[in-house]
Amino acid sequence: MSPFLVIRLISAAAFLFYGVHCLVSPSMAVEFERYGVPKLRVLTAVLEIVGALGLLLGPTPQWVGAAATGLCALMIAALVVRVRIEDPWHVMLPAFILLLGNTWLALRGWRGGGG
Repeated sequence: MSPFLVIRLISAAAFLFYGVHCLVSPSMAVEFERYGVPKLRVLTAVLEIVGALGLLLGPTPQWVGAAATGLCALMIAALVVRVRIEDPWHVMLPAFILLLGNTWLALRGWRGGGG
């Protein structure tokens, strides 16, 4: 299995899990209150799920690159929020790792270099 496919699958699984969790878990409603953006919880969940589906079902590397770019934007926003509320670094680590992985997918995908 190529690194492109492995990272795609790991990222898609993570975002599907987080997206669904965000929609159905009362604890995530509490978290979004803590973040100061409770009205963005459902939108965030939908964007995570759509991005994950784009990674999984993207028919071309460029399609995957587009999905990964959107997920990068979400992770940048997540990191900004977490820095703003002064979360400890270890709490930010999953978002940072997903940002790195999706940045690599986006760059590789936009170049048509999936595989």
